[in-house]
Amino acid sequence: MKNKNQTPDAMDFLYERYIAGHPDRISKFSEEKANVDVAIKIYQLREKAGLTQKELAKLVGTTASVINRLEESDYDGNALAMLRQIAEALGKRVEIRVVTVKKSGK
Repeated sequence: MKNKNQTPDAMDFLYERYIAGHPDRISKFSEEKANVDVAIKIYQLREKAGLTQKELAKLVGTTASVINRLEESDYDGNALAMLRQIAEALGKRVEIRVVTVKKSGK
């Protein structure tokens, strides 16, 4: 069991060690994290709706292979636009928030 005094998890460690303090790395990391977040959200929406990739694709007007690519974090297309389309097909809407992140060393 993890107690409050233990070190941060692996992602925190890697961020602090290799990304923090490097604006170019921070930018790329943020972009990749957004891609992962969108992929996860698409997957979660589909699973919660009890749909297969093929069924969701039909609702959205695309193919199962597109849904599959969207659920992969390295998709280079406009995943946010498709997320909005998927949300609409499932009777939902997308909201984007900007949240404060802790700065390293503070």
